[in-house]
Amino acid sequence: MWAATGFDQPVNTSGKLNKRAKAVSRSPFDVCHVGVVLRVVLGVQLVMAVGVAHVATGAMDWLIRCSQASAVALPASLLWLVVACAVRPLLDRLSPVGQWLSAVALGAMAGSYGELQSTLLERWLGGAPRSWWSVGPPMLTGAVLAAVAMAWLRHRAHSELPAQAQARLAELQARIRPHFLFNTLNTAIALVQIEPARAEAVLEDLAELFRQALTSPHLRASLAEEVDLAQRYLRIEQLRFGDRLTLHWTLDEAAGRAEVPALMLQPLVENAVKHGVEADPQGGWVRVSTHVKGGQAVLTVSNSMPQQPSAASTAGHGIALRNVRQRLRLMHDVEAGFSAGVHKGESAGQASVYVVRVSVPIKPVVRVR
Repeated sequence: MWAATGFDQPVNTSGKLNKRAKAVSRSPFDVCHVGVVLRVVLGVQLVMAVGVAHVATGAMDWLIRCSQASAVALPASLLWLVVACAVRPLLDRLSPVGQWLSAVALGAMAGSYGELQSTLLERWLGGAPRSWWSVGPPMLTGAVLAAVAMAWLRHRAHSELPAQAQARLAELQARIRPHFLFNTLNTAIALVQIEPARAEAVLEDLAELFRQALTSPHLRASLAEEVDLAQRYLRIEQLRFGDRLTLHWTLDEAAGRAEVPALMLQPLVENAVKHGVEADPQGGWVRVSTHVKGGQAVLTVSNSMPQQPSAASTAGHGIALRNVRQRLRLMHDVEAGFSAGVHKGESAGQASVYVVRVSVPIKPVVRVR
């Protein structure tokens, strides 16, 4: 729909695609992510488990051999990932051949480290010393597995997977835009009819909402930008509902640096107003808070739940929540957290609260001197 109208075509005056809309060229050594670490470590462990199964005489022998192999493979895998992450800027400058050789050499080094650590542990426990030949197979295995990991990382960086994820992210965001705009426009129309004297301020916020939704081609935004957009939206809703809507903001400036899918927060606060305030004849409250915890930005959107819902209220289908969850997963993989549900009061007299919690990683600030 947006492509047909031309709103979603980021073209500049030179006729080329906008830089923000270009596919991001990933580094093959982009291993500084929890999802990549888990896949590499689990993949190596699976190869080790299958390999020792061919020489095991039984289930117990297989478990013993697996533990022995893991004592070498696990520290070697982690060392390879840590070093690759630490020297990634240097590795990215090398030619493809240089990157392959560096990855294989680093794998051999990591394999020898794992074997050395296992040997020292065995000698400390009173085991017999091993010959120098025992270092050879782990080094060879480490080099081979490093080559396999490098092939997968290059495929991940240059194949169609990132493009498909980006296209899927754009598709999910496009589903938010019409719903977002139509609801905002209806709110503005209702407000202009009721309080025309305050139409100017409302239209300014509405113009900013339209600008963000229609003219912004990028799929990412900072959490601070999302909070600003949500504040504009809620100011319009505040004027529409008056005293029926109470807003609470608790914002941490440090959390605003986190990257999130564009138009992520607005559907969450819209849901909170629709199901927590509009559905209650007495009105209700919406609370938005951000803070930093353990290197992650945590966003919490909570709202009161109606004790006696109005007759016109309807239960939601969870489309917006599923959309936000999928877009977070596409952008941050396993590093993103998302939960939504009703939190019941501790006592019978306390009302229930609906809480949506989102956590995303915060990239460290790079200072250029």
